Amino acid sequence: MSSRKGQRDAARVVREQLARESRRRRTLWASVAAVVVLVIAGLIGWSVWSSQRADEFTAPPGANDAGTGIVIGGGPVTIDLYEDYLCPACKQFQQVSGATIDQLVKDGKARVVFHPVAYLNRFSTTEYSTRSSAAAGCAAQGGKFKEFTDALFARQPPEGSAGLSNDELIDIGAGVGLNRDEFGSCVKDGTYKPWTEKVTEDASRSGVTGTPTIKVNGREVADRTPAGITAAVEAAGK
Repeated sequence: MSSRKGQRDAARVVREQLARESRRRRTLWASVAAVVVLVIAGLIGWSVWSSQRADEFTAPPGANDAGTGIVIGGGPVTIDLYEDYLCPACKQFQQVSGATIDQLVKDGKARVVFHPVAYLNRFSTTEYSTRSSAAAGCAAQGGKFKEFTDALFARQPPEGSAGLSNDELIDIGAGVGLNRDEFGSCVKDGTYKPWTEKVTEDASRSGVTGTPTIKVNGREVADRTPAGITAAVEAAGK
């Protein structure tokens, strides 16, 4: 009798253990399913938010069809320039090869699409890369993008500084012939900051990891010297 009772007790203990294990498994799978649902919902939400954010911008006059760069000239070969106004290497590139690119445009051999990216905000205490790029959008609105860009590189502040103030950017704009009031309001309102964000995001998606990056008809040019750029444009034009 005692033996049968012991067997029943043992069987009951086993059943209880199995029941507890079953409940633990159900709880575990329910938790996993909940996490999966949350992750999927989060990814969908992020995708929707990201696409909406990317669409919430207005490109300045003179932009390309994608709205991610300002077009200068109308030649058959496209030179894409990705530059940050705080980038010392970009300033050096402009000093060395800028005149060559200007001549290629003047001769009708190429058009330039200038993408003012904001990669170097971390090297400024006031997000100068974003502010200067947005100000360049304001300059494009006033028809003086190229002149303003040249002046910005000529007045480039050092990395690690606050950068030029908005008032200084406005002074530079007025100096190249922009209407001080209209340009000043555009700069202070940050009108083209969403555009700058779009330009920068698009550059990153297209594989641009640093500045300056130069592409001729979509192919990156390794030799950024005047001779290298001229050769790339001539080859692309054949």
